[in-house]
Amino acid sequence: MAKQQSFADKAKGKKKVDFVMVKVIKSVKTDKGTFKFNEKFVKLPDISKVTEIK
Repeated sequence: MAKQQSFADKAKGKKKVDFVMVKVIKSVKTDKGTFKFNEKFVKLPDISKVTEIK
């Protein structure tokens, strides 16, 4: 049996992603005076938009 699909054929078929995933960490001060950290992933169209995250 001959190999039907080469690695180059597989790599050529993949699409390029149009976004960037960024991990956002916010600190929140609790009533006791300690800090908690909330983490979430945000999908951005471009890395230059990272300063516009609220």
